[in-house]
Amino acid sequence: MNTNTGLTLVDWLIIILYAASTIFLGWYYGRKQKSTKEYFTGSGNMNPVLIGVSLFASLLSTITYLSQPGEIVGKGPVFLVNYLAYPLIFWIIGYVVLPVYMRHRVTSAYELLEERMGLSVRLLGATMFLMLRLVWMSLLILAATKAFCSIAEIGEEWVLYMVVLIGSISLIYASLGGLRAVVITDLMQTILLYGGAVLVVVVVTIKMGGFGWFPTEWHDNWDKQPVFSFDVSTRITMLGSILSVLIWYTATSAGDQVSIQRFMSTTDVGAARKAIGIQLIISAIVGITLGLAGLAMLGFFQQNPDSLPVGFSMKDQADQVFPLFIAFHLPPVVSGLVTAGLLAAAMSSMDSGVNSISAVVTTDFIDRLFNKPMTEQEHVRFARWLAVIVGIIVLFGSMLVDQVPGNIMAVTQKTVNLLTVPIFCLFLFALFFKRASPIGVWIGWFFGTSAAIMVAFSGPIFGFLEDGRDPVS
Repeated sequence: MNTNTGLTLVDWLIIILYAASTIFLGWYYGRKQKSTKEYFTGSGNMNPVLIGVSLFASLLSTITYLSQPGEIVGKGPVFLVNYLAYPLIFWIIGYVVLPVYMRHRVTSAYELLEERMGLSVRLLGATMFLMLRLVWMSLLILAATKAFCSIAEIGEEWVLYMVVLIGSISLIYASLGGLRAVVITDLMQTILLYGGAVLVVVVVTIKMGGFGWFPTEWHDNWDKQPVFSFDVSTRITMLGSILSVLIWYTATSAGDQVSIQRFMSTTDVGAARKAIGIQLIISAIVGITLGLAGLAMLGFFQQNPDSLPVGFSMKDQADQVFPLFIAFHLPPVVSGLVTAGLLAAAMSSMDSGVNSISAVVTTDFIDRLFNKPMTEQEHVRFARWLAVIVGIIVLFGSMLVDQVPGNIMAVTQKTVNLLTVPIFCLFLFALFFKRASPIGVWIGWFFGTSAAIMVAFSGPIFGFLEDGRDPVS
């Protein structure tokens, strides 16, 4: 039943051409950069449409690109109802958060914390951000590498080397070109990753002679996913999905340097509002398409079970379905483009993470804590060298996150999203609650973060249920 036996020469040429083009763009935009304002915020006058695309590409990483189809194949489609929260997200960010934030033109978001809460809270927020983004990059580069090795039929012994290679390409163009290069390549990457999802749906539809892959009943391998449940061990509910994405988007947009840095690169609150609108529209379109790709692959493999490897479980190994389909069921050229899209999702997030981490370390630690000022050229040079250090940390971090059990989406919730809301709460109290005090914020941070850890790792801490689930999902 296979129409392909892995990546062909032309597929490899497409992937190499894409990687080379990103490095060229980094070099091209980095030639004339002389200031940190240009390097970190693109001089504050970037096109809001490009910024909206960059916001989407930065936050929709390989984690989402692989986990969403895998989640729908192995668990069920209820997660897709989260897009119902998008209009409310747009109103909260566009009309409540951005008017407050855009009155302050800062390089690092955490400068805003010091104005009300003092240096200690600023450094707390910056430190938590660094931890969050380093874990995030470690997970996404590991997920991308494992998927690529599966597609290219490379043994697991090569995973470490591919982590270094893929991460290095992202680090090179991000460190050379700054935010402007990151935003331009994010546009390329968005086109590639969306095209990849569309191509999967199209190929399955052609192979099956129509839309017979679309489910008309609940599949046997899907979990029960109710509208609401009082059982806190229930993995996903409709209401829970909507609330989860509402809180995540609000917390990320209002507390994460990756998002705030892009808002600051626009001219005014109207442009920033347009950027968040573009981000949400693209996110909904791509997310729904990825969901359809998951349903299409599920329908295809259920009709063609002999196309799966011997012993392969559609439920337990659902995260591997997308790479498997790319490698063996897409024609040459198409498989190369889709693989480039998968790598693009990783690179778009890596470059954004590196650029934002550089901005925070430079602004919140180096400039704030050390008396000896650096020149603008020294700032840019330091930021580029910092990218190398980040790459080394991510390499070791990817080995650690590989030990966390669960599918990609579950691991993401337990690790990457662990500090998202505690970081946001620092901004919430600093900017919206006049009676908040630094000591109160520190106490709230301690108990809030402790609660997050106990929820995320409720199984190891309190003991797993008889069926192996966490007591609190």
